[in-house]
Amino acid sequence: QVQLVESGGGLVQAGGSLRLSCAASGRTFTSSSMGWFRQAPGKEREFVAAINWNGRNMGYADSVKGRFTISRDNAKNTVYLQMNSLKPGNTAVYYCAASSRLGGPPDTDHHKYDYWGQGTQVTVSS
Repeated sequence: QVQLVESGGGLVQAGGSLRLSCAASGRTFTSSSMGWFRQAPGKEREFVAAINWNGRNMGYADSVKGRFTISRDNAKNTVYLQMNSLKPGNTAVYYCAASSRLGGPPDTDHHKYDYWGQGTQVTVSS
């Protein structure tokens, strides 16, 4: 059974930082893209960041460029999202996702991902 388990969410003041982690189990994703998406109340799920299989290519939503950094540790089958200079508008449930497709660029389309975590809440207070 494949599981993606996110951790690291919480409550932080504007300007603060959080580091999200997503540990995969049940299969390895060392040859596949992984990504982070988020969903705020009343809004659709949106792309945040993605990373290709070897960690050399990343993609970011324009709204988080320069503040968020995605990385991965294939030895641990884990992907991370370092979030700095957080804003109240970043408040959402953050989801980790993994693709079953081998290789390829970091996907920004949530339809390209086959496995999802349960989400972790990030709340940024003003």
